[in-house]
Amino acid sequence: MPKESAQKVLIVDDNPAVGKALHLLFDVHGIAAEIALTPQAAIKRLQGDGNIALVLQDMNFSEDTTSGEEGKTLFYKLRQVRPDIPVILITAWTQLETAIELVKNGAADYIAKPWDDIKLVTTVKNLLELEDLQHQQRLQAQTLLTEKARLLATANLCGLVYQSASMHALVDLAVKIARSDAPVLITGPNGSGKEKIAQIIQKNSQVNSGPFVCINVGALPQELIEAELFGAEAGAYTGISKRRIGRFEAADGGTLFLDELGNLSATGQAKLLRVLQSGEFERLGSSETRHCNVRVISATNTNLERAIKSGEFREDLFYRLNVFELKVPPLEERKEDILPLIHHFLRGQAKLEDSVLQALHCYSWPGNIRELENACQRALILNEGGKFLLKDFGLPIDETITDSYKPLITEPSRDVIEMVLKQNYGVVAQAARQLGFSRQALYRRLEKYKIEYNQ
Repeated sequence: MPKESAQKVLIVDDNPAVGKALHLLFDVHGIAAEIALTPQAAIKRLQGDGNIALVLQDMNFSEDTTSGEEGKTLFYKLRQVRPDIPVILITAWTQLETAIELVKNGAADYIAKPWDDIKLVTTVKNLLELEDLQHQQRLQAQTLLTEKARLLATANLCGLVYQSASMHALVDLAVKIARSDAPVLITGPNGSGKEKIAQIIQKNSQVNSGPFVCINVGALPQELIEAELFGAEAGAYTGISKRRIGRFEAADGGTLFLDELGNLSATGQAKLLRVLQSGEFERLGSSETRHCNVRVISATNTNLERAIKSGEFREDLFYRLNVFELKVPPLEERKEDILPLIHHFLRGQAKLEDSVLQALHCYSWPGNIRELENACQRALILNEGGKFLLKDFGLPIDETITDSYKPLITEPSRDVIEMVLKQNYGVVAQAARQLGFSRQALYRRLEKYKIEYNQ
């Protein structure tokens, strides 16, 4: 039994016999299809049926016409109705040049008469699969936009730029956690945006009108960390001639953000545990006990559980800080955020070729958002008002990474061809365009390497 699907192929051909033959072919392989005998009927069908996911159109519709201009006109009208719908062109050798032109302008593929049934069915199935995936992604993106708008209406997101579902889930949880006074531990790699999440928690907390004090524990010498956190009296250690107010005192009635917490000394950990439990501490060089009411948010890129096992971090302090843990994913795991961040950091001046955008999108960004921001600042300085070039960003992008995302300069390997073909769901025309080949040139390489592209 053919597999039922809401997706349909619209066959546009003025020859009823051709239409019936294609309809039967698709029916045998479980692909729903409809036939339109004229361009006008095709446009009407496309306007009225949202389940049409692909168009297979002839290039001529008038008797004794072989120029392909009618097919060209229909193609652009179809794209006006549904800009993203994939279109496969049915061509004779006389319209080949026109078909290639349309492929360059967005047609998904073209097939020559007489066509190969297996290749045609494979191409159609792959395109329908890709269209279904993109449709699901569009629905998810729309849902995310709605949820993000709802969150923005009730919470302060501190200008955070994101488009990924993973970051939205994280931010939504951060806003919910903010309403309590429980300690929060934010984990994630350097430069991933942990401080921004801490700001969101503070801005949506009950102490949002209080101070927000930040201290990078990892940037301080061990001998100064305790004085920075708890303060020190004059003469408490060499070089201090007047009283120092610690960060806990400065943050009283507000929020203290402790970054790179994993570098805190054993003595500092013990004192931090005490102040978290009781709100009490003493300045260095003083026996007077002081009290504070501080919401503590901490962050680290250190594996604290591993540090506990090695004796470098107190287990009781970890559980005191880790009432709620928020894990910020690296930028490489939320690639949907890369292009919005580029647009933001380039101040809306983004004029980038597709190949540059693709290279930036596919780069691993080991330094995360911090590296991305620095690269964009560099590009803004070096660019003089024209289009941004990849070299403007100063990234160590390996040639093997960019090979599969822009036209190739050298002959691609079997692995690269298979990777690009997989990225394009087996659609040869799209893979050829990405590799910078003609479709026939890619077919020759598929045969050379015995790559089974029609399975």
